[in-house]
Amino acid sequence: MNAHGKRTGHIALIGNHPPRMCGIATFTADVRAALLAARPDLVADVYAMDEPGGLHAYPPQVVCQIGQADLADYRAAARRINQDGVDLVCVQHEYGIFGGAAGAHLLRLLDRVEAPVVVTLHTVLADPSPEQRFVIDALARRADRLIVMTERARNMLQRVHGVPLARIAVVAHGVPDRPIADVEAAKARFGFQGRKVLLTFGLLSPNKGIETMIRALPAIAAEHPDVLYVVLGATHPQLVIQQGEAYRERLAVLARELGVEPYVRFINEYTETDQLLDYLEAVDIYVTPYLNEAQITSGTLSYAVALGKPIVSTPYWHAADLIAEGVGIEVGFGDSDGFARAINTLLADPERREAMRQRAYAVGRTMIWPRLADAYLDIFDRAIAPRPLRLPVAGRGDRIAPRLAAVERLTDQCGIIQHSVFSVPDRHHGYCVDDNARALILMHRLGDARTERSEALATIYAGFVQHAWNRDRGMFRNFMAYDRRWLEEVGSEDSFGRALWAVGVTAAEARRPDLRRWARHLFDEAAPTALKLQNHRSLAFAMLGAEALLEGQPGHTLAYRIIETCGRRLALALAETRRPDWVWFEPTLGYDNARLPEALIRAGMVLGDQRMHAAGLEVLGWLDRIQTAEDGHFRAVGNESFERPFAPPLPYDQQPVEAWAMIDAALTAWAATRDPRWHAAAQRAWRWFLGDNDLGQPVASAADGSCFDGLMRDGVNLNTGAESVLAFQLAACVMAQTGLVSDSPERPETGAVAV
Repeated sequence: MNAHGKRTGHIALIGNHPPRMCGIATFTADVRAALLAARPDLVADVYAMDEPGGLHAYPPQVVCQIGQADLADYRAAARRINQDGVDLVCVQHEYGIFGGAAGAHLLRLLDRVEAPVVVTLHTVLADPSPEQRFVIDALARRADRLIVMTERARNMLQRVHGVPLARIAVVAHGVPDRPIADVEAAKARFGFQGRKVLLTFGLLSPNKGIETMIRALPAIAAEHPDVLYVVLGATHPQLVIQQGEAYRERLAVLARELGVEPYVRFINEYTETDQLLDYLEAVDIYVTPYLNEAQITSGTLSYAVALGKPIVSTPYWHAADLIAEGVGIEVGFGDSDGFARAINTLLADPERREAMRQRAYAVGRTMIWPRLADAYLDIFDRAIAPRPLRLPVAGRGDRIAPRLAAVERLTDQCGIIQHSVFSVPDRHHGYCVDDNARALILMHRLGDARTERSEALATIYAGFVQHAWNRDRGMFRNFMAYDRRWLEEVGSEDSFGRALWAVGVTAAEARRPDLRRWARHLFDEAAPTALKLQNHRSLAFAMLGAEALLEGQPGHTLAYRIIETCGRRLALALAETRRPDWVWFEPTLGYDNARLPEALIRAGMVLGDQRMHAAGLEVLGWLDRIQTAEDGHFRAVGNESFERPFAPPLPYDQQPVEAWAMIDAALTAWAATRDPRWHAAAQRAWRWFLGDNDLGQPVASAADGSCFDGLMRDGVNLNTGAESVLAFQLAACVMAQTGLVSDSPERPETGAVAV
């Protein structure tokens, strides 16, 4: 139970589960059993991962099956988790059990669930591939806590992925709590009496290094002719699919060739936990000759230690950590002679074996399942605790003048670069027409902050937009590499809409006549395509451009037609999609949401269509309500919400472009109605930049006009890309020009901090 008295009552466990045969499946089942033993009233549903072709008869606690490669299954699982009101999601993560590149499909599920997430990492790599790094970095951002099983894994996660140590919990692999056994009596159960028993357990595969031990047996048998090496475990199911039992047969051939058949026993069966423990009780030395160091945890090794077994092992990470506790001997990878020497030494020294046995058993008591359950439940209860209170901070001014330092930092003679690494332009991603269009609009909206430099920048951005225009295709290109190669002949409809918007604004608002002439010419060339657009945001962007053009050139027939045609399409989409609790144009929310009602309001004003005007205000009011948090601050629709039909928005990741769009839309509504509620809505969205947000952290900088790339679950995204910087600067321009930041009588204290 956490400090607020809240207790986790319902969890979803995601991972493999028996009867699927693998260590993760066993671990998931054992964790669930331990949690229920510690908290009997806990509801613990299992969401089982199915391998391709897997058909398993799961027990009732498995409430949902997820096909590894089936994205629809991941989405369905997320919907069920949300519908069931689960308090917390606990993921058992291992590479290879989730679909997509390095298991990236899991992220699609977690992006859609509303509950806190805790992830147990069964593998942590010192040198992950780019895809593996991406997945773990994303899990670290999404999870409230990451659980690993050793201090080595915790330090590696911090060093390789930069995860703060405070967000990583170390909970040792759980083990059964059995009394230390009489080894000789246990041997009789399996016909091992009179033999010195060595055992390796696990799904059989080449990385287990069984050949190393078989090659060590002639030297061991020469000194201890009563030795028996037991290889316990079925062949790995995937290896059976690919090769059948060819690997096991090769091992048997090797044993015959070396003349050690009488000293090896292969037991080809998948062993349940209780039977495995019975076998372990009959063992003198547990052997793990694995060939790869990159194994951060081993359940079978943990079980052997828990039952008091001396260990002889290669120094894979988990074994190296346990052997350091004085429970065994370390041997080099592939060193058959080393295994023979170490095992012969222990078999010849019963007193040393007994001392190791007692130390191993003592270490095992620190890992028993009740200890794991207590640790997990404490982590769960803390994860579901209410978020920190937010208190107002007095004395932070709202008025911030537009500043171009951050814009210029991202701009070269070609245009504005899309992304940054912190504040440094990231040339790897090049340019896009979307950002250059926004930058062009900014140059015309600076008001008194316009300078010769801003006029020069306007020419650069206009040149990029012009070069993006593909006259033959009637569309704008969008993405350009840093070496100035276009990466496509046709960009998206949204890119077209944003470019036309910038051209319309330039035609009406540019200070220089030459830029206005250029913009009117390009608008007339491009505008016919706007009448063919289908995407709703593209329609809205094109309408905003056409409405801006009409401000400077009343009577422009094509601009008027764009507003009329696109406005009708938006109004029809709203009528077809809306529900009593869903006043929106589409079944899902997306990006730049407020642009749609803003365009509809403006269209109603231009066309004199009261129904269209009223519909735009109604939609904006609905959007304002769902983007206002319980304590009154602005909460942008997070991009985790995308593709969630008719579902309330999720809070992360929040993007600056949403706050700018809401400011523009709210001020449009205020100009149309003079209703003070729209003043308040614009102020809420503006103060999001200043720190009045879910994290209580400023997103923007008044010093140079930069803006971070949004709010994530674990903090502010410290990159300052073009979209974010431009959104903040455009918001600062409109707020400064309206005087709203200082004149509204409804202005509350601004800002917030976490306590």
